Amino acid sequence: MTKRIVVDPITRIEGHLRIEVIVDENNVIKDAFSSSTLWRGLETIVRNRDPRDAGFLMQRICGVCTFSHYKAGIVAVEKALGITPPLNAILTRTLMNIALFLHDHAVHFYTLHGLDWCDITSALTANEKKASELAFKYTKNPIYTGEDELKAVKERVSNFVKQGSLGPFANAYWGHKTYRFTPEQNLIVLSHYLRLLEVQRVIAQMMAIFGAKNPHPQSLTVGGVTCIMDITDPSRLGEWLTKYKEVADFVNRAYWADIIMAAEAYKGEDSVLKGCGLTNFLSFQEIQVGPDEWLLSSGIVKNGDLSKVYEVDTDKITEDATHSWYKDNGPLHPYDGETNPNYTGFVDGVSIGIDGKEVKTPLINENGKYSWIKSPRYDGEPMEVGPLASVVVGYAKKNPYITAVVDEFLAKTGLTPAHLFSTLGRTAARAIECKVIADYGIKAFNALVENLKTDKNTCAPYSIDKEKSYKGYFIGNVPRGMLSHWVRIENGVIKNYQAVVPSTWNAGPIDQNGKKGPYEMSLIGTKIQDLTQPLEIIRHIHSFDPCIACAVHVMDTKGNKLSEYKVQPSASGLR
Repeated sequence: MTKRIVVDPITRIEGHLRIEVIVDENNVIKDAFSSSTLWRGLETIVRNRDPRDAGFLMQRICGVCTFSHYKAGIVAVEKALGITPPLNAILTRTLMNIALFLHDHAVHFYTLHGLDWCDITSALTANEKKASELAFKYTKNPIYTGEDELKAVKERVSNFVKQGSLGPFANAYWGHKTYRFTPEQNLIVLSHYLRLLEVQRVIAQMMAIFGAKNPHPQSLTVGGVTCIMDITDPSRLGEWLTKYKEVADFVNRAYWADIIMAAEAYKGEDSVLKGCGLTNFLSFQEIQVGPDEWLLSSGIVKNGDLSKVYEVDTDKITEDATHSWYKDNGPLHPYDGETNPNYTGFVDGVSIGIDGKEVKTPLINENGKYSWIKSPRYDGEPMEVGPLASVVVGYAKKNPYITAVVDEFLAKTGLTPAHLFSTLGRTAARAIECKVIADYGIKAFNALVENLKTDKNTCAPYSIDKEKSYKGYFIGNVPRGMLSHWVRIENGVIKNYQAVVPSTWNAGPIDQNGKKGPYEMSLIGTKIQDLTQPLEIIRHIHSFDPCIACAVHVMDTKGNKLSEYKVQPSASGLR
């Protein structure tokens, strides 16, 4: 007899996401459905606007991915108008991008995903001296793991408990059987969790040095950058470099060490060695560190076969809305994308509540439309995008930067490349990508300093002919995976605009051919230890770092009411 579990909302993510799974009598997930219950957006608000406004408006898609959409909106218009920015502008954008990647990955592991691996209550029973000595096993120079520092961490968190609350650590599945860290390992991660709260401020300052502020920087413009005084001021360059070194130090001596520790502790936990039912991966080059050099590679790996990498053909990208709350089922190329709402709601049913008993629940209609997210496809096939795709593609292409760090990870953990195709691998891949940027991002800084000695150009000239039609796109990788923005310009204004974002690729529902996307496929086959505490579901989904605000965007340009919908909230007793 099958049972249904509804997790709504998924917390510790950006946006509103609902996951429903069907389990058999052995608590093994037989089917899964990913539903975005958030409806918001900006794609239509830029229509009939000056194309130079696109980047500034589109970065408001999300308060986390601000630079990603800002840069994408700017570059899409540059491509449409045939503009090539000066190298100084390209490298300055890279320095800002480096800050974004370092911030996003470190914050994701500790603040959002770390509690899926680290049992906070267990850390309170750890022996500080033993934990401090253990930290040297994972790095030659551990950081923030001195015996006195760990004692202070325990006292700090214990005070939450004494007050009758764990504060930010409340309402989790502490004591779950799939946790694998020892108390001492949990204490190490907890110490780094708290320290990251301070480090992320430094990373935000890195972005603001050339971006004017964070989030929503302001220094990119069509043709180049406007932060001329900052990139030509040695003191500002030195300030960025100092902060970069501080953050890179944390990545290598804390984040990287904790991932190595997690791989060792969890490589025997079956649930985390699943989570990759789909093994098609799509990635695109990013982090430009020279005139023709990038740290991250472009390509496609199909069916987990690392022996062959296919080149990306942007004409093969489409979005399907068969099971999405839109009128046009598709598939449509992004240049021709439509966002006409067609909300059909939920159906009555029952699911397992937090007490283990069945409770009446509004459920998604799996045979109809059930999400505000569309289903992107490449040549008709679902693809996973994100750090795992970036690492898999880079490793398959023998990218020297990716290969060096992956080989180090595999050697230190005793894992094989096949282990990358899992939730453990996806979590490790984010750290691998972060370490690549922390270790080699300095190349972009050095290239900028060298180029400034003979070239002061920061913006390319251009003109917009109102009698001409233009179309262009940005495609590249951002912290959550491959992002693309597509623009058509007519009569000097934006005619149509579409953004196909990482979380759309990963979180989309079933397409017209019955093929599921990465979120849904990642869950199938996983055994849940306790139906009232489905940590396995949360761990799988968090490994993708969902950004649902990015994935769904629709709005009327005049502020007029298009339609009014009431989304049925979760029934009492649901997670």
